[in-house]
Amino acid sequence: MKRTLIKDLKKYVHKEVLLQGWVEELRNLSKIKFLILRDRTGNMQTIALEKETEPKSFMALNDLTKESVVEIVGTPKESKESRWGMEVVIKKITLLSKAATPLPIDNTDKSQTHIDKRIDHRFLDTRNLKVQAIFKIRSKIAKILVEFFDQNGFTNINSPKLTTIGVESGAELFIVDYFGKPAYLAQSPQIYKQMFVTGGFERVYELGPVFRAFHSHTTRHLTEFTGIDFEMGFINDYTDVMDMIENMFITLLKQLPKEAADELQLLGVQPVPPKTIPRLTMKEAQALVLEKTGKTYPEHEDLDAEGERLLGEIVKEKYGSEFVFVTLFPEQKRPFYHMKPENDHSVTKSFDLLFNGVEICTGAQREHRYEILKKQAKAKGLDLDKMPEYAEIFQYGVPPHGGVGFGLDRITQRLLKLENVREAVLLPRDTERLRP
Repeated sequence: MKRTLIKDLKKYVHKEVLLQGWVEELRNLSKIKFLILRDRTGNMQTIALEKETEPKSFMALNDLTKESVVEIVGTPKESKESRWGMEVVIKKITLLSKAATPLPIDNTDKSQTHIDKRIDHRFLDTRNLKVQAIFKIRSKIAKILVEFFDQNGFTNINSPKLTTIGVESGAELFIVDYFGKPAYLAQSPQIYKQMFVTGGFERVYELGPVFRAFHSHTTRHLTEFTGIDFEMGFINDYTDVMDMIENMFITLLKQLPKEAADELQLLGVQPVPPKTIPRLTMKEAQALVLEKTGKTYPEHEDLDAEGERLLGEIVKEKYGSEFVFVTLFPEQKRPFYHMKPENDHSVTKSFDLLFNGVEICTGAQREHRYEILKKQAKAKGLDLDKMPEYAEIFQYGVPPHGGVGFGLDRITQRLLKLENVREAVLLPRDTERLRP
């Protein structure tokens, strides 16, 4: 017989089917035995009746353990008593792989197992359909964004993750031994995005791993995360990049309920596409936080985590938006390659996007004029002549350009309102974790 998935059972009422999956729950009432079976598409109540189930199979149910893998031949029937509105009457059950007991974690919906222990045994944790739903939604987010970039003229690139060049903070670099020479894990595809905008593609994007040696063990930081980066050439201003991001999130939150309806319903999440995303300068954002809460910031400082959270609450109340752009960051807080407005060199043409009170991306218009870029690097204590691979990009015709870097993990976390970003990563890496 060909396997039937649980989600398709309604098509086969009163017809014999073959099911395969994991034992989620067992109840033995002597002459009636209940087994909740789970596969990748859902779960279903199955029932063994002394008069209808093969005697060998009926007795075999006594020795089954939770999370064992079984194969069931049975008949789906309507049932008012079942919360599914139906159940499968077991004719025959075959044990394919018996699970040891006790399980190292509780992977039920009532689980109190701490996330660290759940990650230690993640393959068991993800058998929970709600946990699995997080990653199915994450997968659909990636799919929708790839389609969005493709439809908007972007070319996918894959940049190297072992490199000798970097333009971010050196303190965030992981050093590795590369055949006796020092190399670094890439902390951003920034250089390569700019390289291939200049290389004639004009618009490029990448989904790939990013490594940051953050000495932070928080609910929002990881040392390895999945970056979603794009760069676009021939822009008029950094607001063109924000326009693209706004369109991206409107598309994502409109499309996601079509792509992951069951998973969103299971998690009780209803995405609300923004009509527009409010845009506040850093000074305006800080003024709003001050007015509402009394919290103040020194000059040339940006928002801290608490300020982001407070601003998120204020914007949701004032503008009805879960998103807000914060623009024109102080020059001291941004890299040398961010462009400055002609009339105010104390700020940069840069922005963060906050989603439900947490920063999920940083972007900017890049300085494409070589001599100005060189001066800005020098002001930050950097010598562009000692970065020849990067400097060369700007010496042979560079269009005005800008771009942004997101974290897929944070987008998923904020969309689903998960408490910890590690909930949105199958096997996270942080300051303390290198396994499994």
